[in-house]
Amino acid sequence: MRNVMIVCEYDGTAYHGWQRQPNGITIQEVLEEKIGIITQEEIRLTASGRTDAGVHALNQVANFKTKSVIGCENLLKGINSLLPADIVVKVLQDADEDFHARYSAKNKVYVYRIFNNPVRSALYRNYSWHLRVSLDLRAMTEAAEFLEGTHDFSSFCAAGGDAEDHVRTATATSVEVAGGMISFTIEANGFLRYMVRNIVGLLVDVGRGITTPTEFKEIMDAMDRTRAGITAPPQGLFLREVRY
Repeated sequence: MRNVMIVCEYDGTAYHGWQRQPNGITIQEVLEEKIGIITQEEIRLTASGRTDAGVHALNQVANFKTKSVIGCENLLKGINSLLPADIVVKVLQDADEDFHARYSAKNKVYVYRIFNNPVRSALYRNYSWHLRVSLDLRAMTEAAEFLEGTHDFSSFCAAGGDAEDHVRTATATSVEVAGGMISFTIEANGFLRYMVRNIVGLLVDVGRGITTPTEFKEIMDAMDRTRAGITAPPQGLFLREVRY
């Protein structure tokens, strides 16, 4: 059996997230079906992690086992020839037998994009959160710096999440703006369900002057989801990179 690693990019707009669902089409389902057509096998993909409905990926990593002897280059071309336009496999290569897309991962990098402009965008409507009110980037940056280090992120964990341990280590954060697009980037060794979107919801409150950076830290330290405000919409979130 070969252990094959893929890196894929997808627009999550039309999908019910990564993981197979009984009531909607998902990225995993589409990829497994198309890979299976090429290899003539039943394929089961293991991803670095789930992305939710409407969330995008620039470099999602997954692996699968196969008995196929098709070379990597031809396998890549064959799979991409069958995939819809909103999903593409960018890299396909043989991996070590013990490589596991999820458990071998060290860190992940997510970026959330906010289109901060009085007028909405027709082009970025599926790839950003549109906010008309001007946001204070300096205050947002100050608040985001409190995320760095090892913390219990319960204040940013969705109710009903399946993770028992809410402690994660964030190694880097940034808040940058270009052309009216604000990008919040966070790198960590793991993420809880809706964690980034919940962080962004509270950062926006800081940017609007509703919450101070000091209050942001107090809410984070409280480990109480009810204090952290709204969940940012999914379309602004991108899985940018998985580090091994």
